[in-house]
Amino acid sequence: MHGHGSGAPGHAGTPGGTGSEERDAGRPHPEHVVLDIGGELGALIVHADAAMLGAEVEISPTGEDGRRSHKDVLQREINGRPAYTAVFDKVSAGSYTLWVNDEPRARDVAVAGGAIAEVDWR
Repeated sequence: MHGHGSGAPGHAGTPGGTGSEERDAGRPHPEHVVLDIGGELGALIVHADAAMLGAEVEISPTGEDGRRSHKDVLQREINGRPAYTAVFDKVSAGSYTLWVNDEPRARDVAVAGGAIAEVDWR
């Protein structure tokens, strides 16, 4: 088991998290996503397929596997079609590992300040 550090990027209940998304992962999320980026802060969007709805995606700085925070894959809408995404905002510029079920799924994912990085797992 691992802990989630407070203030880490994208943790529910801390900067970058809504606090309620974990309880609502199974419902569609029609509300707009507002990303707080700029300067040294960027965002990361993980695109997934419907089978990952509600799955927890964790993020940790490269080389710091124990320092993780998480977001759930939620159903959103893009151009009138369902989309399944985990959205991390307020992510410090750098390189990250993404985890699913305590296993690394992607390593060395680059996030630049003031930009949105995307990973496609569909």
